[in-house]
Amino acid sequence: MKKSHPIRRAVLATAATVSGIVLLLSLKPASDPASASAAGGPAPQQSAAAQESPQGGASNAQSGSVTGDVVKTQYGPVQVRITMSGGKITKAEAVQAPSGGTSDQKTELAVPRLNRATVAAQSADIDAVSGATYTSGGYKQSLQSALDKARTAGGGAASTPSSPAGGGAATQAKTVTGDVAKTQYGPVQVRITVSGGKITKSEAVQAPSGGRSSEVTNDAVPKLDQEAVAAGSADIDAVSGATYTSGGYKESLQSALDKAGG
Repeated sequence: MKKSHPIRRAVLATAATVSGIVLLLSLKPASDPASASAAGGPAPQQSAAAQESPQGGASNAQSGSVTGDVVKTQYGPVQVRITMSGGKITKAEAVQAPSGGTSDQKTELAVPRLNRATVAAQSADIDAVSGATYTSGGYKQSLQSALDKARTAGGGAASTPSSPAGGGAATQAKTVTGDVAKTQYGPVQVRITVSGGKITKSEAVQAPSGGRSSEVTNDAVPKLDQEAVAAGSADIDAVSGATYTSGGYKESLQSALDKAGG
């Protein structure tokens, strides 16, 4: 076949055209993001702000100092301040405590122990210091109020160890009034506040009054209130000179505990 034959020229032209098309396709960049993604290529990087995904962390943790309510005791006011970090008590201190006379000695003995016990227990569930029952009771009550404030400020984050089975409901404070106990000198009725299964406050809403009874009540009831908080039960001693009032107080206190499930 001659080189100038028309068929030969057509075949050569066709071959050249096909080769050019193949070459162009092989050089075309894969610029389609969807194609790159489908092929398993790396996805475009997000900005630094988009990559960050805060999980709460320290922003939700309870930190700082909280001061509890002032609690009046027979020997003077008690007030506790706690320092928290990450929802844990790191420091406890009494900013007010009984002073003067023998109260100074009791305070110096009791408060450091109560401070250490608070940090160790991470709650107000601490033992009273022997010989400083009133100071211990006031300390625990003020401490509990500080913990309640910290829990509220933290949006419900736990500031005390959670109970194994009771969940959050067990730590909610509730107030219960006991039955009226009739005594020789008049009725006695006790109201308690319970939080975390512990008595945080106890008060007589009814007590004998009039004449000598008023004096006995004014002397006995504050002592009984403090004893109830310190003991966490109705197993408290009668106040000397107020046997009937003490008996009625304990009876009504026990009925309040029964109602509270304690």
